[in-house]
Amino acid sequence: MPRGQFRMLQSATAGIDAVEAETRHSFARHTHDQFGIGLIYQGAQKSLSGRGMIEAGAGDMITVNPGEVHDGAPIGDAGRSWRMLYFDPSVISTAAEDISQGRSDAGEFASPAFTDAEAANQFRMLFAAITDPTAKDETIRREERLLLLLASVLATGRPERCEKPATVSAAKTMIDDDPTAAITLADLAAEARLSRFQLVRNFAKSVGLTPHAYIVQRRIDLARRLIGKGTPLAEAAVAAGFADQSHMTRVFVSKYGLSPGAYAEARK
Repeated sequence: MPRGQFRMLQSATAGIDAVEAETRHSFARHTHDQFGIGLIYQGAQKSLSGRGMIEAGAGDMITVNPGEVHDGAPIGDAGRSWRMLYFDPSVISTAAEDISQGRSDAGEFASPAFTDAEAANQFRMLFAAITDPTAKDETIRREERLLLLLASVLATGRPERCEKPATVSAAKTMIDDDPTAAITLADLAAEARLSRFQLVRNFAKSVGLTPHAYIVQRRIDLARRLIGKGTPLAEAAVAAGFADQSHMTRVFVSKYGLSPGAYAEARK
């Protein structure tokens, strides 16, 4: 393994940087001006941070707060690999205010390293959503993943347990009325009179899908109906709100187990 391999990936979200690394390099004490959260994929490392000495291995989450002095060295000779997302402070403050329902716009990562399978899964999905070059029209998916991940790791981000479920019927109707529209999470939250985080959580509880997943489902339902009527695949994709035919095809196969072309043939 080379002594240090780092790659900055193109990010689809302003204020968030995505980095992946595979290295045996030992880092001297340094700081970042961004918040950082990551997942170790292979190997292990030790680090002396402002929150004490820590060790983290494959499957563990790691975090850093702005201005926090820390170092990092591999445990063993094999090195380690990880992926990190770095957030501008404004991204965190906006999310913290939303998640805390206006109680605070300040937040920090309390644990420099921890094991949490659900948070790790949320991180993987957010990293994939942010670095997927084909997902140009999926802003809602990235916002959902961001809020769900940060709600699980920000010290100020835990909503009160006594919060009562809120209706999301208005937001659901907004999607049903035109699933092809360029609806934002903020639009849906305003319609339901909820914060974005409340909307995501309550929508998922009520409908069984997040707002983004529900939009995709309604769009692929529309595409299927159009294809069943003989609409050419490329035209059906655009009419149903997909970026292109390949995007529609990926979703169609994942939902129905066969390609749009096969479906079209079977309907003739």
